[in-house]
Amino acid sequence: MRWDDFRSSDNVEDRRGGGGGGGFGIPMGGGGLGIGAIIVLTLAGWALGIDPRILIGAGESMMGGGAPQEQPQRPPQGRTGAPPDDRAGQFAAKVLGNTEDVWKVVLPAQINKPYAAPKMVIYSGATRSRCGGARSQMGPFYCPIDQTVYIDLSFFQEMQRKFRAGGDFAYAYVIAHEVGHHVQNQLGLLQRAQARQREIGEPEANQISVRVELMADCLAGVWAKNSDQKYHFLEEGDVEQAMKAAEAIGDDRLQKQAQGYAVPDSFTHGSSAQRVRWFMNGLKNGQVQQCDTFRAARL
Repeated sequence: MRWDDFRSSDNVEDRRGGGGGGGFGIPMGGGGLGIGAIIVLTLAGWALGIDPRILIGAGESMMGGGAPQEQPQRPPQGRTGAPPDDRAGQFAAKVLGNTEDVWKVVLPAQINKPYAAPKMVIYSGATRSRCGGARSQMGPFYCPIDQTVYIDLSFFQEMQRKFRAGGDFAYAYVIAHEVGHHVQNQLGLLQRAQARQREIGEPEANQISVRVELMADCLAGVWAKNSDQKYHFLEEGDVEQAMKAAEAIGDDRLQKQAQGYAVPDSFTHGSSAQRVRWFMNGLKNGQVQQCDTFRAARL
C-alpha cells in the first residue's frame, strides 16, 4: 500500500504520553475499573458475543466512573491539529486524510449529502470520550456523540500478534471501518438503528448491530475502491491483507477461539464470511447504495 503521498488530516489529536490525554483524566482507585476487571470483561464479551465496550461501560457506571469527568487542566503532551511525528501516527493521520478527500467527493456525488469529516484521537492505554472511557483493550471505536474515532495504535500490533492479520492495508481497513460508522452517523442511520434496538429483544437487537457493522465494512470497501481509482495506492497482496483481517475478527472466529463454539444469535459484528463478503462488495462496486445491509435479504 502506497500511502506516503496521502494528505495528512488536520483533525487528529495525539494524546499519547498525556496521562489520559490533555485536560481529562482516568479515575483511579475508587472510580473506574481496574485493569484486571477490564481484561475479564473483555474476554467475557468475546465469549458471549457481546461488544466488550458495553460490559466495560456498564461496569464503570456501577463503579461511578461511567461518565466523563473533567479534571483540572494539564498542559497537553500530545499534538492537536497537526500530524504526529512518528511513523505509526503519520500513517493513521494520512489514512484519515485520504478518507476525508474521498468521502467529500463520493458522498455528495452518490447520495447528494455533504461530508463533514470526523476527528481522530490517538491515545495510549486509556483516555476519555464523550461515550465514556476508552481503553486499548476495547479496540478502535467511533463515538457518534463527539463524532470522533478513538484508536490506540498498539491495536495494529495486536492484529499481527493475535490474529496474524497485519499489513498497511489491513490497518487502513480498520480506520476506514470506523470512518464508515461516521458516514452512517451523517446519514442518520446510527440514530435510527439505536432507537430500534431499544424497542426490541436482544437477539433482534444483535441482528441490527450486525447489519450496522457489515455496512461499515462495505463502506470501508467503497472508500478503498474510489481512493484507488484516483490515487492508485493499492499494491499486490493488499486486498488479501484486508480480507484476512476481516475474517480474523468475525464473531464466529472470536467466539470459537474464546469458548470453542459459536452462538450466531449473539453475534454483534457478523461472521468472518459475512465481513469479508460485505467488504469485498464495497471494494468491487464502489457505490454507497450497494452497502444497504438493512434491505439485504442475505447477509
